Amino acid sequence: MERRLRLIAVDVGNTSTAVGLWTNGRVSKVAHCDGGFAEASAAVDALLDGLPSPVPLAYVSVVPKADTKWRGFAKRRRMDFRQVNPERLVHGGAGGLIRIDYPKPETIGADRLADAAGAVSRYGAPVLVMDFGTALTAAVVTRDGVWRGGVIAPGFPLMRDYLFERTAKLPRMEIGRGGVPKIGRSTEEAMRFGAIVGYRGMVREIASELSRNFSERFRLVATGGFARWVLAETDLDFTIDPTLTLYGAGLICAD
Repeated sequence: MERRLRLIAVDVGNTSTAVGLWTNGRVSKVAHCDGGFAEASAAVDALLDGLPSPVPLAYVSVVPKADTKWRGFAKRRRMDFRQVNPERLVHGGAGGLIRIDYPKPETIGADRLADAAGAVSRYGAPVLVMDFGTALTAAVVTRDGVWRGGVIAPGFPLMRDYLFERTAKLPRMEIGRGGVPKIGRSTEEAMRFGAIVGYRGMVREIASELSRNFSERFRLVATGGFARWVLAETDLDFTIDPTLTLYGAGLICAD
């Protein structure tokens, strides 16, 4: 009988937190929580209620101030707290999947490590992973399985908020819904056209420049809350994988 390896995967971002059940490499029962630690921890409790015993917590975070709360939560629930980091990537469940070529590996964002490990496991290398969240991040793994570095650029929420905060008359544009108009015939439409089309141009140029720099034809993989919206109806050949970060976190933390 196959041993069922289970973890609870938690991905703490600047805008929201995702949680899911990782079972033998399959991610299920995913919840996206916008209400901070209280909502996300309640979602984890709901997952634990259906399990026969406490399971490890595979933890990804780009919000350091949240780490203490989650460590305390894991301790109270008697869960083994396993945080994604370069050392665990090398020696944990993803050992040998990726090697790291980076001056200061300890400074690599945990989400970028999880994205890269998950992408190589699911799609192989070379691969370029872009995570469309509060920031737009990219991770590059070349054909030889080496994590070379990446890119960090403003995400869609930051672009929207900057326009609103730094201008006197522009409204706070709604994001995540609605397509690109043929031309802006209102302030909202003009902003939407400029933001979405300009953002797609940035994504296209990043992918093109990295391909030239490494002489690689990368498999393009996208994840994050805004990926499907930004890439809809484009010629950008991305595979959209909504559970990639949670999958990679579980993979790295599955000792």
